[in-house]
Amino acid sequence: MSDLVLRHDSDGLATLVLNRPEKLNAMNSQMFKDLRTHVDQLAYQVDTIGLVVLRGAGKCFSAGHDLSDLVVSDNTVATNFEAETIECLANLPQPVISAVHGHCYTGALELALAGDLIFASESASFADTHAKWSVTPIWGMSQRLPRRIGLSRAREMMFTGRSYKGLDALAMGLVNFCAADDTFDDELEILVREMLSLSWHTHRANKRLLLETDGMPLGGGLEHEIKHTAGVGPDMRNRIAAFTNKKR
Repeated sequence: MSDLVLRHDSDGLATLVLNRPEKLNAMNSQMFKDLRTHVDQLAYQVDTIGLVVLRGAGKCFSAGHDLSDLVVSDNTVATNFEAETIECLANLPQPVISAVHGHCYTGALELALAGDLIFASESASFADTHAKWSVTPIWGMSQRLPRRIGLSRAREMMFTGRSYKGLDALAMGLVNFCAADDTFDDELEILVREMLSLSWHTHRANKRLLLETDGMPLGGGLEHEIKHTAGVGPDMRNRIAAFTNKKR
């Protein structure tokens, strides 16, 4: 494995860093191979990792798919692997935060949309430029984007190729949080620690239920929730006892 995706662990958090800053973290085949290796490992590390953050090194999250790699790659094998890697990221048992600063264009947006939450800086810039290059989405844009922001807004992004800054992305529901550039890392850390302080068992169970019932009618989803509940976590009694003692 190369160093195109770095991993840093800290107190239950795994941070994956797209590490090609000299190319604005443009994604190529090797980067996806590195990312897949990390994601496959994380899927089995639920006892030690409760949350995953994906971000970019240097000036931005990612400018998107490396166009030179797109021209020379095998359009069947390589692309399927990349799409599957994004799907594996989206389906990790742990919650995933896509932390976006700077550019997040096209393929990079498809990657960011695999996150359960998107945390953006005010200067972040989001766009779908598939039409600019005469290519069509196969990494999830046509499915995840309208599910996140609605069909009308997705059409707007896809048919115009326009870019949207962090606050605009927040207003349209593309991102969950938007922080000022100079407080981006600090506010991200606050969110991370807030989430990690909650039950990892519940996070995993909630994520699984949301994924499994996506697209179900209400009745079917309610039945699925009852029949497939993960039950209480191993730390439930300790959490309730700590709360009770604190009140006293």
